This record gives sequence, C-alpha cells and structure tokens, in this order.
Amino acid sequence: MVKKMFIPAPRVLNFLLFVLCVCLMGFAFFLEYVKDLEPCPLCMSQRIVVITVGLVGLIAAIHNPAKVGTKIYGVLLGLVASIGAALSSRQLWLQSLPEDEIPACGPGLSYIVENLEYFPMQEVITMMLSGTGDCADVQWVFLGLSIPGWTFLFFVSMVVLGLFQLLRKH
Repeated sequence: MVKKMFIPAPRVLNFLLFVLCVCLMGFAFFLEYVKDLEPCPLCMSQRIVVITVGLVGLIAAIHNPAKVGTKIYGVLLGLVASIGAALSSRQLWLQSLPEDEIPACGPGLSYIVENLEYFPMQEVITMMLSGTGDCADVQWVFLGLSIPGWTFLFFVSMVVLGLFQLLRKH
C-alpha cells in the first residue's frame, strides 16, 4: 500500500512563509542592534525583498485564492524571490573577490539616509543594487555560510516554493 504524502494547503504554506519572513527580519534586527553588525546597501536591499516575500505570503494567506489565484501568487513569489537571489548572489560574488578587486567603500547607508538631499536617488538605488566595498565584508558566518549565503538559500527555496504553488494540483 502506497501512502500519499501530506502537503499543506496553500493558505497554510503562505502563512508559514509569512511567519518565516518575520523570523528572518527579527534575526536581522538582532544582528544589527544586539550584535552591532551594520547592514550594507545590498543587505538592506535583501531585507526589502524578504519583507516583500513575507507580504506576498500574508496577502495570499488572507486572500486564500482558488486554483488560478494560487498559481498567480506562486509566480509572484518566484519573481520576487528571484530578485532576492540575484541580490544575494551579487553580494556573494563581492565577498569572493580578492582584496585588490573589491570596489571602493562608499558612505554608510545611515549617513546617506540622513543626508538624502545631497545624494541623487538614482545614485542611492544604484548603490543598493550593485553594492559597495562594505558589501564584501564577511561579518557573520554560521555553518560555513555568510549572511548572503543563507539569504541566497532562502530565496532559492522560495523560488522552488513558488514553482510548487504554480504546478501543484488541487
């Protein structure tokens, strides 16, 4: 006799996704405010994507759509998570560069936000998407992976979850 694997309903998966994102952001704030690890521009960009993924999960859980809506949320989740994977892979690439090839460090993001009137918005967005020399610093490692390594795994997992939601049979 073959047992069927239990797969949670889309609403449950979406709510768990939201809870996971809340936990990730809580840990990010713990690292920032308790461990004094200042986030670089790429870290801040990845935080924005984690929050966006969480909001997609929350909205999908509240909406609790039928087949077509579940597929649409799956595609949206996959697209947003792909952006996060691209940002975290960019930071991983910066961290892998030899010291002489690391881009110059810019002013801290907190300084830029405090003095936003002196920085063109296009420059701020470019810095947040491409990173600076600060983004090459490895400040925290767990099980051999840095923060962008863990966020990359999270985002790839969310792409897989989005594909699962897209392809699942109800």
